Amino acid sequence: MPAAKKKTTTANASPERRRELLNIAAEVFAAHGYNATTVRRIADEAGMLAGSLYYHFDSKESMLDEILSSFLTELWDGYDAVLAARLGPRETIEALVTESFREIDRHRAAVAIYQKEAKHLTAQPRFGYLTDSQRKFEKAWLGTLERGVADGVFRADLDIRLTYRFVRDTVWVAASWYRPGGQHSPEEIARQYLSMVLDGIAVRA
Repeated sequence: MPAAKKKTTTANASPERRRELLNIAAEVFAAHGYNATTVRRIADEAGMLAGSLYYHFDSKESMLDEILSSFLTELWDGYDAVLAARLGPRETIEALVTESFREIDRHRAAVAIYQKEAKHLTAQPRFGYLTDSQRKFEKAWLGTLERGVADGVFRADLDIRLTYRFVRDTVWVAASWYRPGGQHSPEEIARQYLSMVLDGIAVRA
């Protein structure tokens, strides 16, 4: 899990204001990249002085840490509930995909940041939990696909790892175009994706 944070003068800071600032920071990080984003730029977007931002956070690294750790904690709350339900392999895949789109809806910017930044962030001890989460994520998906093949629910000739990568990338890349409040709900998009992944797009003879 995330490393302990340094003490800051945030004891009297409004939780609502902190969330607002984190949402602003997440959008800036997602749009411009973590390294290219300065504290001043985040403060400008928030309509405040750069020095005032340090009342809430000790660094932009702390902001990024909180954005990613909050997203992953919520993601795993949902995933763990799905896995604990002990559904069939197909139903588990369906539930995991649906939960993924719900998280994209709630944390679109955090998902975009994770995709762009996770690879180099994992080299930093503070963000070691990203590697732990990735391993757990892979284990959940590969295990479900393997169970589906063993149970005869999925094709016996399925390349498990290739299928995992395809489904993973197909789902999470949606963060690049998805916008909350759009024409389709996360659940509707999940249904369409699942129909294409599990049943294909060609009309069956």
